[in-house]
Amino acid sequence: MMTNMIVLLCLSALFPVLMGTDVVKSDLLRTKDCSDIYASGYSTSGVYTITTIDGPVQVYCEMKSDGQNNQGPWTVILRRMDGEVNFYRPWRSYKWGFGNKEEEHWLGLEFVHQLTRRYQYKLRVDLEDFDGNKVYAVYKSFSVGSESEGYKLQVSGFVNGGAGDSLNYHNGMKFSTYDKDQDNHSTINCAKDYGGGFWYNNCYYTNPTGYYLWEKESTVVSNGATWYNWKNNLNSLKSITMKIKRVN
Repeated sequence: MMTNMIVLLCLSALFPVLMGTDVVKSDLLRTKDCSDIYASGYSTSGVYTITTIDGPVQVYCEMKSDGQNNQGPWTVILRRMDGEVNFYRPWRSYKWGFGNKEEEHWLGLEFVHQLTRRYQYKLRVDLEDFDGNKVYAVYKSFSVGSESEGYKLQVSGFVNGGAGDSLNYHNGMKFSTYDKDQDNHSTINCAKDYGGGFWYNNCYYTNPTGYYLWEKESTVVSNGATWYNWKNNLNSLKSITMKIKRVN
């Protein structure tokens, strides 16, 4: 009995080290998303660990409470900012996520599905161009279906923060990657032609996972990270962030 207790004490001491104390700041038994982390007393934006049916997952939490329609806490599901991460990836990568949670990353379709299946969420999309101009769009309802449903997007309740509505065109679409074509285009694979993975229709009004193009490059091609309805063009943007918040 004494030997077993010693072993358990040793394991409990090692556990924070094994998990990484710099990012594991929450109780895995209670934290389902950034709302739970915030409710536990953490108010600093950063990488935290949440629990899912597939085990612990690291997420970036924005704990903002500034500005209209920007009250946190937000769970970031996509961030583009400098082109350091390659977003031209296969289905498996988009399913489970990739990138650096503190910088460019995609959280993962399966985890977003698990979150939005359990609770109701809203979505905010933040955009910035190469001149430093910033706008946003909010969708009061956002969810992603199961893999058997193609991770279908459901989004509604648009609130304009200057960006215009480029996402409604993609509502009801299944997710597509270069190795799993589920878009509505009759002759091409939108993900393969436009460099990302997304809920392509025929093909897009926004392509946030497209190639990261610098300002001069973005004016001559149409496969960059774009949001058409802001300026009615397909020029690539400096940054795009998609983040969700539990509303009940």
